[in-house]
Amino acid sequence: MSWFQDLRYAARQLRKSSGFAIIAVITLAMAIGANAVVFGVMNGLILRPLDVPNAKSLYEIQRGSRNDFNQSYLDFLDLRDRNRTFDDMALYGIPQVSLDTGSGPSAVYGMETSGNYFDAMRVQPYLGRFFHSSDEHGPNSAPYIVLSYAYWHSHFHDDRSVLGRTVRVNRHPFTIIGVAPAGFRGTLVFFSSNFFLPLIDQEQIDGGFDLNDRANREFFLIGHVRPGASLAQAVADLNSVGLWLGKTYPKENAGVTFSLGNPGLFGDQFNRPFKEFLAGLLLLAGLILLAACANLGSLFAARAADRSREIALRLALGSSRRRILRGLFTEAVLISIIGGIVGLWASSGLLRWLADWQPFGNFTLHTHVNPDASVYVLALLLTLLSGFLFGAVPVRQVLQSNPYEVVKSGPTGVVGRRFAAREILLAVQIAICAVLVTSSLVAVRGLVNALHYKFGFDPNHSMLAQIDWHMAGYTGDRVSLMQKNMLDAVKTIPGVEAAGLTDGLPLDYGIDADVFTEKTTDLRTSNAAASATMYHVSPEYLQAEGTTLLAGRNLTPHDDKNSPRVAIVNREFAHRIFGSEQKALGSYYKTSDGTRVQVVGIAVDGKYNTLTEDPHPAMFLPILQWPSGAPWIVIRSSRDPQQLGSAIRNALQQIDPGLPVSIESRYDEMATVLFGPKMATISLGVLGVMGAMLSITGIFGMAAYSVSKRLRELGIRVALGAQRKEVLQAALGRAFRLLAIGSAAGLVLGLLATRVLAYVVYEATPRDPLVLAGVVLAMALVGLIAAWIPAQRALSVDPAILLRAE
Repeated sequence: MSWFQDLRYAARQLRKSSGFAIIAVITLAMAIGANAVVFGVMNGLILRPLDVPNAKSLYEIQRGSRNDFNQSYLDFLDLRDRNRTFDDMALYGIPQVSLDTGSGPSAVYGMETSGNYFDAMRVQPYLGRFFHSSDEHGPNSAPYIVLSYAYWHSHFHDDRSVLGRTVRVNRHPFTIIGVAPAGFRGTLVFFSSNFFLPLIDQEQIDGGFDLNDRANREFFLIGHVRPGASLAQAVADLNSVGLWLGKTYPKENAGVTFSLGNPGLFGDQFNRPFKEFLAGLLLLAGLILLAACANLGSLFAARAADRSREIALRLALGSSRRRILRGLFTEAVLISIIGGIVGLWASSGLLRWLADWQPFGNFTLHTHVNPDASVYVLALLLTLLSGFLFGAVPVRQVLQSNPYEVVKSGPTGVVGRRFAAREILLAVQIAICAVLVTSSLVAVRGLVNALHYKFGFDPNHSMLAQIDWHMAGYTGDRVSLMQKNMLDAVKTIPGVEAAGLTDGLPLDYGIDADVFTEKTTDLRTSNAAASATMYHVSPEYLQAEGTTLLAGRNLTPHDDKNSPRVAIVNREFAHRIFGSEQKALGSYYKTSDGTRVQVVGIAVDGKYNTLTEDPHPAMFLPILQWPSGAPWIVIRSSRDPQQLGSAIRNALQQIDPGLPVSIESRYDEMATVLFGPKMATISLGVLGVMGAMLSITGIFGMAAYSVSKRLRELGIRVALGAQRKEVLQAALGRAFRLLAIGSAAGLVLGLLATRVLAYVVYEATPRDPLVLAGVVLAMALVGLIAAWIPAQRALSVDPAILLRAE
C-alpha cells in the first residue's frame, strides 16, 4: 500500500501549493487538449476508414498524372467490366436538386449513383430496399429515391409509412423506396448526403443527359480491390484497361493512366496538401506539449529546490532517495492525470461541435471527428508520458544532493548546477514558442494577402444571383429567353453598374478544355497545346466581375451564333499558346471539335481553381455563340448588399415567382475557397497564443525564482550604489539572453515549419518583413510581460531590511 501513501502525500502537497497545482493542470490541459483535437480531426478525416463494410479494401480510382478524381460514365463501364482485380466499382456525383416532399420545394444536396452503388458498398437498408442495376432500363427509367437516415428522421419524423410515397425532384415524380442505415452517409468523409438517386435519371436530376459523352468527366469512381490482389497489381490492371481505352478512344483517352487513392477526400489533389497541413498542425501541437513539459519541468525543478531542506531532512532521517523520487513522480503523474482529464473533456466537446458544424449553408458538411477509442488512448498515453517527462527533471538534483550540506548551508547551496538545467528547458520552450508565433503570423499574413489579392476579378461591390434552370423546369430556347429577360430586369435596378451571365465562376466552378494551335490537325488530347479553364459569358460579364481587359476589345451582342467564333483569353493563355500577347491578339486557335476561334481580347491572369495554383490558361467565350444554361448573374453595384439583394430577388420573381434563386455576395460565395486559409489562421493562431502563454509563465517562473534567490546579493549591490539598469541586468540578464537565443532559434525553425502553409494559405511566406518584425515584437512583448513583476520586485529591494534580516 506504499503507492497509496505516496498518492495521499502527493495530494496533500498539491493542496498546500494550490496555485502551483492549478497552473500546472491548466498548462497540461491546454497542451493535451490541443493534441487531442488535432489528432481527432486527422483520425476522423484521414486515418479512420469510411463507415462501410471492408473499408480497408476500398479505393478511389484516379485518372492521369495529376491524380484527377473526375471520371466519365462510359469509362466507368469499361473499367468495371474489363478489370480483373476489383470485386466491384461504383460511380457517384453530388447534385443539388429542388426536392419537394409535400411542403414546398427546397434546394437540397444529395448523391446520384450508379445502379450497383449500394451493392458495391455492401450496405443494407434500414427500411425498404435500395435500387440496383436491374432497375435501370435506359434514361429516366428508375424514378426511385433512397433517403438518408438523418433526412428521414428530420423531415419525416421516423415515419415508416413513408415507403411508396411520391416526392418531386426538380418537379419530376420520384418514389421513396428505402431509407439508408443510420451510419451510412455516403462515400465522402466531409459530406452527408440527404438522399440517393439513380444516375440513369441524370436528365431529370441535372437537366441534361451526358452519360453517353465519354469526355464528360464529372463523377467519382470507387471500388473494392479483391482479396489477395496487391495495390501494384490493381494499378497495373487498371492501366492495361487504360491502354485499351487509349487505342479504342484516342480522342478522349490517349495516354491515360490510373492510380489509387484514399476514398472520400477528392483524390490526392486535395488529400496530399490536406494531410501535410494536418501533419504540420499535429507537429506544432506536439511542440506545444513539449513546451508544456519543459515549463512544468522547470517549475518542478524550482519546486524541488524550494523543498531541498525538507528533502535533506527526510534523507538524513533515513528515507531512501528512491522513495523521495517516487513521491515526486507521483505528484507529477497526479497533475498530468488531472490535466489530461480536463484537456480531454474540453477537446471532446470541441470535436463534437466540429462534427455538427455547418459553415456552408445547405451543403451538409459532415466531419466524422467525434472522439473514439483511439483519441482517448492517445490522450491517456500523452498524459502518462507528460507526467514522467516533467517529473524526471528534478531527478538529478535529488540524486546528487548532499543532505548535510543543504541542512548546513540552506537551500541555495546548489543553485549553480541546478540553474543550468532550468535554463536549457527555458531556452527550448522559448524556441518552440517562437516557432508557433512565426507559424501563426505567417498564416495571418497569408490570409490577409488572400483577401486582398487580385484574383482576376474584384469581389468588392459584387453580388451573385444563382438560378438553377432545370430545377424550375426550363429547357432549350426557354432558358436563353429567360436569361435575356432576367439580365435586362437586373440592369434596370437603380445603382447597378454592370451585370453579366456566366456558366462558371473563378475559384468555384469551371470546365477545363483542351486547346490546340491553329496548325494542329490531329486533335487528340496528347497533341493539345494546353488545357484551359473555359467560361461561357455574356457581353458585360468582365465588367461585372471587375476583370481588367489588357488589350483588344470586349465581347458584344454582335458576337452571336451568326458571327465568327471569338474569345477573350488571359495573359497566361496568350503566352502559352502564341508566345506573347501581341502575337495572340487577332490570331486563331482550335477547340477539341476543330472549331477555329479568334482571340479578340487579352484579360489579366487570375485564380480559377485554388488560391495556391500556378498561373493557368483561361478563356471566356460568348454565351450567344455557345448557348449555355448559365446559372449565375454577376451584378456590380455600390449599393448596400442587403438592399440590393432584396431588389434583385423582387426583380427576378416578378418574371417567374416559382423560380429558385439564391442571392449572396461574392465574398460569401468564396467561403469554401477561403475556408482552408481561415481555419489555418484560426488553428495556428490558437497554438501561437498557447505557446506565448507557456513562454510567459516559463520566463516569469525563472525570473521570479532568480530574483528570490538573489535578493541578498541585489540588496548589497543597491547598498554599494548600483544603478537601476545594473540591478535589472544582474537580476534578469540571463533570462533575456535566453529569450534572445531561443527566439532566434525558433524563428529559424519557423522558416522551415511554415513551408507546408503554402499548400493552404496563398502567399504564406515567413520571409515577409512584416512577419519577421511581428515575431521580434511578439517575443519582446512576451519577455516584457513575463519579467514585469520580477523586475518590479528586484527594483524595490531595500538593502537595510535584507541585511537586518541576515
